[in-house]
Amino acid sequence: MQRVLDNIEELIPIGESFELYVTGYSMLPLLGYGRDHIIVRRTDNEEPILGRIAMFRAPDRHIIVHRVVRINDDVVILQGDGNPYAQERCKRSEIVGVVDAVVRQNKRVVSCTTPQWRRRERIWLCQPAIVRRYALAIIRRWREWTKPKKSTK
Repeated sequence: MQRVLDNIEELIPIGESFELYVTGYSMLPLLGYGRDHIIVRRTDNEEPILGRIAMFRAPDRHIIVHRVVRINDDVVILQGDGNPYAQERCKRSEIVGVVDAVVRQNKRVVSCTTPQWRRRERIWLCQPAIVRRYALAIIRRWREWTKPKKSTK
C-alpha cells in the first residue's frame, strides 16, 4: 500500500477518486481513526478548496489530510479539526485532492458537500479553541474506554 501512496499523483488522474483509511486523530470528531475511511478526488490547481478537507504531501513525503483554513496567493494554510493550534503550509500545487465523502463503519457513505455535513463542520469549527480542546479530550478518553480490550490469555 505504501508504494501506491508514494506515487498517488502519477497513478490517479485528475478528477478520479480513491479511498484511504483514516489513520490519525487530527480530524476528530468529523473523521475518526479506526472508524472511517475517506474518498479523495484528485483535483487540479483551479478548483476552489477553501474550507474543504484536502490531502497534501508533507515535505517528508507523508500524506496529510487537513482542512484548508486560508489561502494566501499560492500558499495554502491547513489545520486539523482535532488540533486547533497547529497549522501546516504547502503550495497550491502540492494539494493532491479533496475529500468528497466519508465511509462510516457501517458502510454508510456521507457526502462532504451536503448541507448537513457543512452544518456539522460549522458547528464544530465555530467553537472556541479551549472548548474544542476539552471536547476532544473527552472524545479521546471515551474512545479508549469503549475500545475492545485485548485478552491477556
